[in-house]
Amino acid sequence: MIKILIVDDSEIITGGLNILLGMEAGFEIVGCVNNGDKAVEWCRKERIDLVLMDVRMPGMNGVEATKKITEETDTQVIILTTFDEDEYIVEGIKNGASGYLLKTTEPKQLIQSIYSVMNGQSIFSHEVLTKAKKQIDLQKSVPDLSQLTPREKEIVHLVAKGMSNKQIASQLFLSEGTVNNSLSNILQKLALEHRTQLAIYYLTGKVGNEDGEF
Repeated sequence: MIKILIVDDSEIITGGLNILLGMEAGFEIVGCVNNGDKAVEWCRKERIDLVLMDVRMPGMNGVEATKKITEETDTQVIILTTFDEDEYIVEGIKNGASGYLLKTTEPKQLIQSIYSVMNGQSIFSHEVLTKAKKQIDLQKSVPDLSQLTPREKEIVHLVAKGMSNKQIASQLFLSEGTVNNSLSNILQKLALEHRTQLAIYYLTGKVGNEDGEF
Protein backbone atom coordinates (compact mmCIF):
# COMPACT_ATOMS: atom_id res chain seq x y z
CA MET A 1 0.00 0.00 0.00
CA ILE A 2 1.44 3.38 -1.05
CA LYS A 3 0.78 6.07 1.57
CA ILE A 4 0.14 9.42 -0.16
CA LEU A 5 -0.05 12.97 1.18
CA ILE A 6 -1.77 15.59 -1.01
CA VAL A 7 -0.50 19.17 -0.67
CA ASP A 8 -2.40 22.03 -2.33
CA ASP A 9 -4.07 25.22 -1.13
CA SER A 10 -7.07 24.60 -3.38
CA GLU A 11 -9.78 22.50 -1.74
CA ILE A 12 -11.10 21.65 -5.19
CA ILE A 13 -7.74 20.11 -6.14
CA THR A 14 -7.20 18.23 -2.88
CA GLY A 15 -10.79 17.02 -2.84
CA GLY A 16 -10.64 15.82 -6.43
CA LEU A 17 -7.31 14.03 -5.99
CA ASN A 18 -8.50 12.49 -2.74
CA ILE A 19 -11.52 10.96 -4.47
CA LEU A 20 -9.63 9.93 -7.61
CA LEU A 21 -6.63 8.33 -5.92
CA GLY A 22 -8.69 6.94 -3.06
CA MET A 23 -10.39 4.59 -5.52
CA GLU A 24 -7.06 2.97 -6.44
CA ALA A 25 -6.62 -0.25 -4.47
CA GLY A 26 -2.87 0.23 -4.03
CA PHE A 27 -3.12 3.75 -2.57
CA GLU A 28 -3.92 5.07 0.89
CA ILE A 29 -4.52 8.82 1.17
CA VAL A 30 -3.19 9.65 4.63
CA GLY A 31 -4.08 13.33 4.53
CA CYS A 32 -4.50 16.61 2.65
CA VAL A 33 -2.75 19.83 3.73
CA ASN A 34 -2.67 23.34 2.27
CA ASN A 35 0.95 24.48 2.57
CA GLY A 36 4.56 23.35 2.58
CA ASP A 37 5.11 23.80 6.32
CA LYS A 38 2.35 21.32 7.14
CA ALA A 39 3.65 18.90 4.49
CA VAL A 40 7.13 18.89 6.02
CA GLU A 41 5.72 18.29 9.50
CA TRP A 42 3.58 15.38 8.29
CA CYS A 43 6.57 13.74 6.60
CA ARG A 44 8.73 14.17 9.70
CA LYS A 45 6.16 12.55 11.98
CA GLU A 46 4.50 9.94 9.76
CA ARG A 47 5.69 7.35 7.25
CA ILE A 48 4.65 8.94 3.98
CA ASP A 49 5.70 7.15 0.79
CA LEU A 50 4.85 9.89 -1.68
CA VAL A 51 3.75 13.52 -1.69
CA LEU A 52 1.78 15.17 -4.48
CA MET A 53 3.02 18.75 -4.14
CA ASP A 54 1.58 22.03 -5.39
CA VAL A 55 4.07 24.86 -6.05
CA ARG A 56 2.49 28.18 -5.12
CA MET A 57 1.06 28.10 -1.60
CA PRO A 58 0.95 30.46 1.38
CA GLY A 59 3.91 30.16 3.74
CA MET A 60 6.50 27.66 2.55
CA ASN A 61 6.08 26.96 -1.18
CA GLY A 62 6.22 23.53 -2.75
CA VAL A 63 9.80 23.82 -4.01
CA GLU A 64 11.15 24.69 -0.56
CA ALA A 65 9.06 21.94 1.03
CA THR A 66 10.35 19.41 -1.51
CA LYS A 67 13.94 20.22 -0.55
CA LYS A 68 13.29 19.70 3.16
CA ILE A 69 11.28 16.52 2.66
CA THR A 70 13.81 14.85 0.35
CA GLU A 71 16.74 15.86 2.56
CA GLU A 72 15.18 14.73 5.83
CA THR A 73 13.09 11.70 4.84
CA ASP A 74 12.84 8.88 2.29
CA THR A 75 9.55 10.27 0.96
CA GLN A 76 9.25 10.71 -2.82
CA VAL A 77 7.78 13.93 -4.21
CA ILE A 78 5.87 14.53 -7.44
CA ILE A 79 5.29 18.21 -8.13
CA LEU A 80 2.03 19.13 -9.86
CA THR A 81 2.35 22.37 -11.79
CA THR A 82 0.51 24.72 -14.13
CA PHE A 83 1.70 26.38 -17.34
CA ASP A 84 2.52 29.67 -15.59
CA GLU A 85 5.03 28.27 -13.10
CA ASP A 86 8.05 27.86 -15.40
CA GLU A 87 10.48 29.54 -13.01
CA TYR A 88 10.06 26.78 -10.45
CA ILE A 89 10.76 23.78 -12.69
CA VAL A 90 14.56 23.50 -12.57
CA GLU A 91 14.63 24.56 -8.92
CA GLY A 92 12.15 21.84 -8.06
CA ILE A 93 14.26 19.26 -9.86
CA LYS A 94 17.41 20.44 -8.08
CA ASN A 95 15.58 20.09 -4.79
CA GLY A 96 14.92 16.40 -5.34
CA ALA A 97 11.50 16.04 -6.97
CA SER A 98 11.15 12.61 -8.58
CA GLY A 99 8.41 13.75 -10.93
CA TYR A 100 7.02 16.92 -12.46
CA LEU A 101 3.58 16.78 -14.03
CA LEU A 102 0.93 19.23 -15.14
CA LYS A 103 -2.26 19.41 -13.10
CA THR A 104 -4.11 18.60 -16.33
CA THR A 105 -2.46 15.16 -16.49
CA GLU A 106 -4.95 12.40 -17.27
CA PRO A 107 -5.97 10.36 -14.18
CA LYS A 108 -4.61 7.07 -15.56
CA GLN A 109 -1.28 8.70 -16.33
CA LEU A 110 -1.06 10.22 -12.85
CA ILE A 111 -1.77 6.87 -11.22
CA GLN A 112 0.83 5.13 -13.38
CA SER A 113 3.33 7.89 -12.64
CA ILE A 114 2.94 7.33 -8.91
CA TYR A 115 3.67 3.62 -9.31
CA SER A 116 6.65 4.40 -11.56
CA VAL A 117 8.19 6.85 -9.07
CA MET A 118 7.77 4.32 -6.26
CA ASN A 119 9.69 1.86 -8.45
CA GLY A 120 12.63 4.25 -8.62
CA GLN A 121 11.86 6.00 -11.89
CA SER A 122 11.72 9.72 -12.68
CA ILE A 123 8.60 11.01 -14.43
CA PHE A 124 8.20 14.26 -16.38
CA SER A 125 5.53 15.46 -18.77
CA HIS A 126 6.63 16.51 -22.26
CA GLU A 127 5.55 20.09 -21.58
CA VAL A 128 7.68 20.23 -18.43
CA LEU A 129 10.73 18.92 -20.29
CA THR A 130 10.29 21.59 -22.96
CA LYS A 131 10.11 24.32 -20.34
CA ALA A 132 13.06 22.86 -18.44
CA LYS A 133 15.19 22.94 -21.59
CA LYS A 134 14.49 26.66 -22.03
CA GLN A 135 15.57 27.33 -18.46
CA ILE A 136 18.69 25.18 -18.68
CA ASP A 137 19.67 26.97 -21.91
CA LEU A 138 19.97 30.16 -19.85
CA GLN A 139 22.38 28.58 -17.38
CA LYS A 140 26.11 28.97 -17.95
CA SER A 141 27.37 25.70 -16.50
CA VAL A 142 27.05 22.52 -18.57
CA PRO A 143 28.28 19.15 -17.24
CA ASP A 144 31.68 18.03 -18.57
CA LEU A 145 30.96 14.70 -20.30
CA SER A 146 34.62 13.90 -20.99
CA GLN A 147 34.89 12.59 -17.44
CA LEU A 148 32.40 9.77 -18.04
CA THR A 149 33.46 6.26 -19.00
CA PRO A 150 31.53 4.34 -21.70
CA ARG A 151 29.85 2.27 -18.97
CA GLU A 152 28.83 5.40 -17.07
CA LYS A 153 27.32 6.82 -20.26
CA GLU A 154 25.28 3.63 -20.63
CA ILE A 155 23.98 4.08 -17.10
CA VAL A 156 23.05 7.72 -17.79
CA HIS A 157 21.10 6.62 -20.88
CA LEU A 158 19.14 4.03 -18.88
CA VAL A 159 18.45 6.44 -16.01
CA ALA A 160 16.98 8.86 -18.56
CA LYS A 161 14.76 6.06 -19.90
CA GLY A 162 13.23 5.87 -16.43
CA MET A 163 14.85 2.64 -15.26
CA SER A 164 15.44 1.99 -11.58
CA ASN A 165 18.89 0.90 -10.33
CA LYS A 166 17.62 -2.68 -10.08
CA GLN A 167 16.43 -2.63 -13.70
CA ILE A 168 19.72 -1.08 -14.88
CA ALA A 169 21.67 -3.77 -13.04
CA SER A 170 19.66 -6.47 -14.79
CA GLN A 171 20.04 -4.80 -18.20
CA LEU A 172 23.83 -4.42 -17.90
CA PHE A 173 24.46 -7.69 -16.00
CA LEU A 174 25.83 -5.84 -12.98
CA SER A 175 25.07 -5.99 -9.28
CA GLU A 176 22.70 -3.36 -7.93
CA GLY A 177 25.48 -2.20 -5.60
CA THR A 178 27.76 -1.57 -8.58
CA VAL A 179 25.07 0.52 -10.26
CA ASN A 180 24.50 2.49 -7.05
CA ASN A 181 28.21 3.27 -6.76
CA SER A 182 28.51 4.15 -10.45
CA LEU A 183 25.56 6.52 -10.26
CA SER A 184 27.08 8.25 -7.23
CA ASN A 185 30.33 8.69 -9.16
CA ILE A 186 28.48 10.07 -12.19
CA LEU A 187 26.61 12.64 -10.12
CA GLN A 188 29.83 13.70 -8.43
CA LYS A 189 31.68 14.06 -11.75
CA LEU A 190 28.89 16.15 -13.27
CA ALA A 191 28.33 18.21 -10.11
CA LEU A 192 24.67 17.15 -9.94
CA GLU A 193 22.76 16.23 -6.80
CA HIS A 194 20.02 13.84 -7.92
CA ARG A 195 19.36 11.23 -10.62
CA THR A 196 16.37 13.35 -11.57
CA GLN A 197 18.68 16.22 -12.56
CA LEU A 198 20.74 13.75 -14.58
CA ALA A 199 17.66 12.55 -16.47
CA ILE A 200 16.56 16.11 -17.21
CA TYR A 201 19.97 17.14 -18.54
CA TYR A 202 20.04 14.06 -20.78
CA LEU A 203 16.48 14.41 -22.07
CA THR A 204 16.93 18.11 -22.85
CA GLY A 205 20.16 17.48 -24.76
CA LYS A 206 22.49 18.91 -22.12
CA VAL A 207 24.07 15.52 -21.43
CA GLY A 208 24.62 14.01 -24.86
CA ASN A 209 23.59 15.66 -28.13
CA GLU A 210 20.31 17.33 -29.06
CA ASP A 211 18.76 13.93 -29.80
CA GLY A 212 19.55 12.67 -26.31
CA GLU A 213 22.47 10.53 -27.45
CA PHE A 214 26.16 10.70 -26.55
